[in-house]
Amino acid sequence: MPRLLVRRPSSHLAYGELTHLERVPVDVELARTQWEGYVDAFRRRGWEIVEVPADDAQPDGVFVEDALIVFGDLIVLARAGAEARRGEAPTARAAAERLGLEVVSVDAPGTLDGGDVLKVDRTVYVGASSRTNAAGILQLRGLLEPRGWDVVEVPVTRVLHLKSGVTALPDGTVVGYAPLVDDPDAFPAFLPVPEEHGTAVVVLDPGTVLMSADAPATAALYRDRGLEVVTVPVTEFEKLEGCVTCLSVRVRD
Repeated sequence: MPRLLVRRPSSHLAYGELTHLERVPVDVELARTQWEGYVDAFRRRGWEIVEVPADDAQPDGVFVEDALIVFGDLIVLARAGAEARRGEAPTARAAAERLGLEVVSVDAPGTLDGGDVLKVDRTVYVGASSRTNAAGILQLRGLLEPRGWDVVEVPVTRVLHLKSGVTALPDGTVVGYAPLVDDPDAFPAFLPVPEEHGTAVVVLDPGTVLMSADAPATAALYRDRGLEVVTVPVTEFEKLEGCVTCLSVRVRD
């Protein structure tokens, strides 16, 4: 059974870090309702839900994907590019260690956010962003290449993380909103989508993706490609440069 690691939103969610967006009001109660709906979408598909201990002092802790990255039987504990987020690491590590997989970490001076890591088959695209530096990418390459992964660095300047601009469909096609993608040619197969919030998909199974409810034209595009599309509202997290990918860590057996 696939497992989903999630962390409940902090009451201080509205004070999370922002880089490319202007701060607007965030409805924390609505965010909690949306988070429950997001988790339920996975639960209904047979995923086991594993909660990382809540940490109310960490406004961005709900974006748990930034802290932990899974590569088969290996979990990499990231080192946040934003110093204010490094307090998320101890509870994230504790949750990772309970999964029974090997756990390794990125160390100073490296920084690496999970939102900058996109896996397509055995290729790992890593965004060189404001949150992920060259030392972090070098460490990740050293961890993964001996295990048979190819690590490809790509530029990220227009959005917070690589996966703020691109993700991948089950067949490996990389999808993104072109104005937010630095180099579409970095990917062997790139499909532009018509809406900014249509860039982020989570693969639930080989024929199904989950995405934001705020991109109906993109959802129709994916359905035309033969995919089943599950949509969930995540407006309050999108206000904080979040999306459906960064709200969880997926562990597939």
